Amino acid sequence: TRMHQMIIDKYHNTNLVIAGTSAGAMCMSHEMIAGGSSTDSLAKGSVRLDKGMSFLPETIIDSHFIQRARFGRLAEAVAAFPHLIGIGLAEDTGVIVKEGKHLKVVGSGMVVLFDGHELKHNNHAILKVGTPMSMTDLKVHILANGDRYDLESRTVSVLPMASKFE
Repeated sequence: TRMHQMIIDKYHNTNLVIAGTSAGAMCMSHEMIAGGSSTDSLAKGSVRLDKGMSFLPETIIDSHFIQRARFGRLAEAVAAFPHLIGIGLAEDTGVIVKEGKHLKVVGSGMVVLFDGHELKHNNHAILKVGTPMSMTDLKVHILANGDRYDLESRTVSVLPMASKFE
């Protein structure tokens, strides 16, 4: 819509802050998880994907990641779009993204990142719906409060152990 284009323009050209929780966080990506059962995941087609708001187009975001056991759901989304970074947000945890690329974890839980850009095997494209998938060399990062990730260089920066307990 025209309003969406205005928000995108302001987001890219000013100091506009955009925030969302649960589905509001999930819609920040361009390729968005729109539904799907955690129990059926890791079979092709168990996750419904749709278009999001495109504020963070290099990501796919899932919320309630730990509590609702959504590992397979996000893994299938990354298998479908291996060039994107999967972001799994636990309860009471979020990310602050500056300049569209510098991600910082905030909150009491964790953020699980899936990086599929170096997959050696990914059979998602050739499978029939309902068939179990396989992927190899999916990179997984588990980050906590204060840890950082650069979406552009795909590098992690974690706080020293001592500072996590202060």
